[in-house]
Order: sequence, then C-alpha cells, then structure tokens
Amino acid sequence: MTLMKCGTIAAAIAALTLNVPAQAADAATSETASAVQTARIGVAVGKLSVADESRAGYNRDLFKHWNAGLNLSDGCNTRNEVLISEAVTAPAVGARCALTGGQWWSYYDDTYVTPAGSLDIDHMVPLAEAWDSGASAWTAARREAYANDQGQDASLVAVTAKSNRAKADQDPAQWLPPAADAHCRYTSEWLATKLRWGLTVDQGERYRLYQLAAGCTDTRVTWTTAP
Repeated sequence: MTLMKCGTIAAAIAALTLNVPAQAADAATSETASAVQTARIGVAVGKLSVADESRAGYNRDLFKHWNAGLNLSDGCNTRNEVLISEAVTAPAVGARCALTGGQWWSYYDDTYVTPAGSLDIDHMVPLAEAWDSGASAWTAARREAYANDQGQDASLVAVTAKSNRAKADQDPAQWLPPAADAHCRYTSEWLATKLRWGLTVDQGERYRLYQLAAGCTDTRVTWTTAP
C-alpha cells in the first residue's frame, strides 16, 4: 500500500491530536501496575516506540504453543480454550477437549464458520512480527506467554484459515482484513497487542497506523500491560 507523504502524515497527526482533553483523559489509569489503560486511537499510535525491524535468528519454534492453557484441569489447550471462549454458538466439549458443533464469526472476513477445525487461531501481531519488534530479546518463558496470551481478548482471535493465511506475518502496512468494516477494530487490536507487550513499530507501519487512525477517530484502544 502507498504510504502517506510526509506533509499528509503531519496533517493527519495534527488532526488526531487536536482537541484531545488533558492527559488524564487518555493516560493509563494507575491504580495498579496491571490497570486497564485506554487512549484515543491516534494517541495510542503515538505511544509506540519506533525502531528498525530484524528477522535475524527467527524460528517459529522459539514461541512454544499451544500450551495447556489457563485451566490446567480442563484438558483443553490454548487453541481450544480460545475457540470455546469466542464461539457464538457453544460447541459440545468431549473427552480430551474434543469440540463438536458450535459456530464462530470470523470478523476479518465477516463469515460464520463451523466446524471448529475450519478455524485458525490468529496471533493478532504474528509471531514473526513480534520477533522483529522486540521479542527476539525475550526469554523463552516470555515468548511462550506471548504465544498463548489469553490475558487480553485482542491477542488471539479465531478466524477463517483463509484469512489467517492471507495475513501470514504481515503488518497493517501490508495487509488488512478483507471486510472493510473490520479495519478500525483490527487497527485498535493491533495497537492494543503491541502496547500490551511493549513491541515497537517501524516507520512504514507507524505511518500506516496513523493513516488508519485518521479514519477511526471515534475508536479507543484499550490494553493492559503484560505481566
């Protein structure tokens, strides 16, 4: 996608930050270290640090997934726990967390899906993109926590296999959901995930996020900092 020219970017940033209330309105709440934080979408883009990306040393196996999930006694791994959580019609859960029936809505392409095997669980910020953006410096345990993150709804999302594989490891400068009505939600969830995990953005990604934010001025981004 064509990036905005510098002058247009500056105008978009200015428009997004005009009439923003005092910092308290968009700043993180601060009762605890894990408090819910919220910001206008344009302000949220500005909270991300900018850095060059590097894929050096990346291997998908460095992000252990799917692990035993949040409930170690339910027999379900992270994938199935996400499917159960996001179902619009609950599936039957059998032995060893076998799922039958149920229905899901893939918001990327505005499609209802059944059975569970037809869905992928997408990492909102793909594992390779996370690596490029700071996860290369993490411990193995933190990468595993990232790859199985159910602490924030935006981190993992059940979508059609087709849309997930079309996205692959691309950022919003390279790929957006085919459903145009999904773009504001997708942008806010991308931002929420990067902010939650302290991941950086490169210049092209930042420009595109500001461009998208300019069309989503009523959208707020909500996140909590990962443990």
